Amino acid sequence: MTGTTIKQVKRDILAEGEWWLIPFMDFVDEFRQDKDLGIVQEPFDLDHERFDALLASTIEYLCDELGLEPPGWLARVPGCQEPWFVSETKHPKLIEIIKEECPRRFRMRNIFVLENFLDRV
Repeated sequence: MTGTTIKQVKRDILAEGEWWLIPFMDFVDEFRQDKDLGIVQEPFDLDHERFDALLASTIEYLCDELGLEPPGWLARVPGCQEPWFVSETKHPKLIEIIKEECPRRFRMRNIFVLENFLDRV
């Protein structure tokens, strides 16, 4: 995946359907390892509300984590109209926990994930 742009990552995510998490987490791993802002410098097309917001929030979160300045174009990526609980849970207690734990960069775009969403072993 080295040298892949965020545009290609998004195309791969959309192409995978229900298996979107694989190319998504591959991107997370690569970005953390390479710390290469070059792969996220050019914006992707804003044509999928949930994945646009998820990718933008993820890039900002990872930039914060790595001490990098997020690309300015991310500020133009809107959030989800309706709250998106990425885990697709309907359990009220888990929803409450997710709302409490959710990192700010995701919550800002109406995306709700657990604090450890991007953690890898």
